[in-house]
Amino acid sequence: MAWLGPVFWPYAYSDIFNYTFWSYGYEPGYWAYAYDDFVDTVFWGGDGPYSAYASTNSSDYPQAGGGYRARQRASVSPQTLQQLCATPDKGVTAWPLADIAQAVRPTPEQRALLDELKTAAANAAGVFKDSCAETYALTPPGRLRAMMNRISATLEAVKIVRPALENFYNSLSDEQQARFNALGPNVGERSPQQQEASSEGCGDPKSGLTQLPIQRIEAVLHPAGKQKEALDRLSEATAKGVEGLQAACPNDAPLTPVGRLETMQHRLEAMLTAAKLVEPALDEFYATLSSEQKARFNRLQQFAAQ
Repeated sequence: MAWLGPVFWPYAYSDIFNYTFWSYGYEPGYWAYAYDDFVDTVFWGGDGPYSAYASTNSSDYPQAGGGYRARQRASVSPQTLQQLCATPDKGVTAWPLADIAQAVRPTPEQRALLDELKTAAANAAGVFKDSCAETYALTPPGRLRAMMNRISATLEAVKIVRPALENFYNSLSDEQQARFNALGPNVGERSPQQQEASSEGCGDPKSGLTQLPIQRIEAVLHPAGKQKEALDRLSEATAKGVEGLQAACPNDAPLTPVGRLETMQHRLEAMLTAAKLVEPALDEFYATLSSEQKARFNRLQQFAAQ
């Protein structure tokens, strides 16, 4: 997910719906991303001020037919960022509605339902536009709230699209559904090793991930007394949040677009629940810090690297 300027998960629209329709979400490590991004958002500030692993190069996106290149770190102008946020449903992030129609050859009644799905797509894109931040949050509590706002918008967008997708999919015959399921890379033809790798690390214990930033905070801020007690509560809340993310790991790879979108909704709900668990504990700990400690916490990664 990462940050691009002040925007958390700038490619959420593309990621969610490419996952739904093309099943690129089964690349190794996909389901493990949320842990690092969640913890990094809370505790690390990045390079300036966020570590932006993203690209505006269209060749870095998943493409029909299976081609993909990993996104690289990019320096993005405010104008480019504004354009990306304002038009999440344009260009490379557009839905493959024409491919769907070509594959299933909808009847007039089904075509009307597909048009409703297209309308839902546009409404979902509007939700993303409203969640685009224009200014940087330079404190850990501010970053967490920016992340929560973006996840809430993503979840709302999924809830807008899901009924329309289910109505269209359920109107299809068995043969049409099979053709819809076959769009993009065929997950069902992957080897057992590849399918196992798709959720690699998702359900594994994450004690090291949650404890490392707490240890860095202690080393950099030297909390004592009530500060240490508040930090212990923050540590406990973070661990519970990550446990919730682990519980949302899919046991099996869904093979239908409807199943994939449902799985993604559960994942987003788990991310938002985790953030809500951490938010009060983070606010409490931050409030106990002196001005000097807050300045160090705001730039924790820089001080921890020294």
